[in-house]
Amino acid sequence: MISSTIPVLGFAAYSGTGKTTLLKQLIPHLRDAGLRLGVIKHAHHQVDVDTPGKDSYELRKAGAGRVLLASSRHWALMVDEVEEREPMLAQLLERLDCDTVDLVLVEGFRHLSFPKIELHRSSLGKPLIFPEDSSVIAIASDTKIVPVTELPHLDLNDVPGIAAFIMGYCARF
Repeated sequence: MISSTIPVLGFAAYSGTGKTTLLKQLIPHLRDAGLRLGVIKHAHHQVDVDTPGKDSYELRKAGAGRVLLASSRHWALMVDEVEEREPMLAQLLERLDCDTVDLVLVEGFRHLSFPKIELHRSSLGKPLIFPEDSSVIAIASDTKIVPVTELPHLDLNDVPGIAAFIMGYCARF
């Protein structure tokens, strides 16, 4: 289980279920409730947030393994790893300044053991995750869940209801 001084809550689902769409809707609700949020998103493909031709990109491509780009409102640290490997959630959590957030939402890392809400759309025809993953603490679905479970069942389309569940989860910390 991932350990953290603040609540960490994942969203586990198969591709196409709507994890990012739900998070985009949830974040304003949680922020309006007073939570300071951090988000970690796992990508299964290579991403580069820097822009070719810009100074920071050119400095990194010239061989700087770490480039911190800062402006008056934003900063980003670009790190080129020596070896290609899957990111480690525990290490990513250490890199967040957890003193400035009340909750970290995680999209992805479905196979790791940490508290998560399973998102399920029956129309995708994918199996449920919770029977094999004891770290699922609730299921948000667009239909009734079979097999029956004692886990809380949330309506995937009820964003305020899911936000209320998350607020209750944070209150236990």
